[in-house]
Amino acid sequence: MKYYSLICFLFTISVSFAQTPSALKSPVMEHASPQEVGMSPERLNKIDSMISTEINQGNIPGAVALIARNGKIVFHKAYGMANNEKNVKMEKDAIFRIASQTKAITSTAVMMLWEEGKFQLDDNISKYIPEFGEATVLDTYNEKDGTYTTKPAKNQITIRDLLTHTSGIGYGEIDGDPRFKKIYANAGITDLFTTKNITIEESVKKLAKLPLHHEPGEAFTYSEGLDVLGYFIEIISGMPFDEFLRTRIFEPLNMDDTWFYQPKKNYNRLVTVQKKENDQWIKYPVTFYDTDYPIKGSKTFFSGGAGLSSTAKDYAKFLQMYLNNGEYNGIRLLSRTTVRSILGNQIGTIWNGPKHHGLAFSLVNEKGEIEGGLGSAGTFEWGGYFNTQYFADPKEKIIGIIMKQTQGPIDDATSWKFKQMLFSAIDN
Repeated sequence: MKYYSLICFLFTISVSFAQTPSALKSPVMEHASPQEVGMSPERLNKIDSMISTEINQGNIPGAVALIARNGKIVFHKAYGMANNEKNVKMEKDAIFRIASQTKAITSTAVMMLWEEGKFQLDDNISKYIPEFGEATVLDTYNEKDGTYTTKPAKNQITIRDLLTHTSGIGYGEIDGDPRFKKIYANAGITDLFTTKNITIEESVKKLAKLPLHHEPGEAFTYSEGLDVLGYFIEIISGMPFDEFLRTRIFEPLNMDDTWFYQPKKNYNRLVTVQKKENDQWIKYPVTFYDTDYPIKGSKTFFSGGAGLSSTAKDYAKFLQMYLNNGEYNGIRLLSRTTVRSILGNQIGTIWNGPKHHGLAFSLVNEKGEIEGGLGSAGTFEWGGYFNTQYFADPKEKIIGIIMKQTQGPIDDATSWKFKQMLFSAIDN
């Protein structure tokens, strides 16, 4: 009997050790000392001083910065003001318009449905949104009256093209080509954010009729492709896009402060978008959009490319899920095999610099790692229209997030200094 018990015990131990790391439940993100995860307190203090100096010199009005390693938060601080005119201090739980940081969340939702066998990445989007029909490319444009001619595209837009910004679709008001700014404006396309009573379905169906910058799949053009995919998610899932994100991503990850439109209880935590004028920080005025869109207006436009607002800690949970190969706190959103595809080069040699692009993020390559200051090869990252930034390094298990809310020209060096100094703080 004694030997039988010993055999059972040894069998249990062997099964336990046979489990892969992905089968184990990862912990929720909690705070730890820098030394516990191999970070230098002295060098993190230099990051603290750097951000404070930038604010004291008037280069940015305020910020929240977060650093985590091995799933532990070792640095989470608030700086400066959330609203200078009203003398509102920045707090660590401040809510920021994350704009294009929305894109990675939308891409994740797409890939969750892909895992369910709902579609293939190289399916034509017209299979699901017939309005896209046969793609055309802009040929000539008449500056005098805004008329244009097109030519048939050789290729059709695929779901992969939309995820990688290689579809040829443009970005309207922020497009680098002034012709497309005018074409989108004349067609009534909703760019980025709005307080108007419009849906992504309405905007995407208008967008589908317009010409492309170039042949799908042949170049990188930053685009409204993720807005198209937000509507695509509604079609495939059979539920409103905001509800899909809430039930399938935000609730499982406990991202309680991440919304397209914030609940009333959070209104006072929304940071004001500010610009510098006569050496003073003032609220950014209404232009082609109202910066108060997360708490104002019809609240019907769920922009998959730019619409969400969130906190630094919420976004860290989302990034940690990726560092955990698709799992967080025992809940698996993605298979590790899918994460590997998302974090692989999906655009070949279209980019020939220190980074390439996957299905949700830009990714540092070996050239970028050697250049220095960008993280290890495989570090994934992006940012947002209102001066927010994030990156995560799977090799070093590090997350860096710095959130600000500015528009217009400013002398802000925190974007590059924060990253460069963070990787220099690794101490093991």
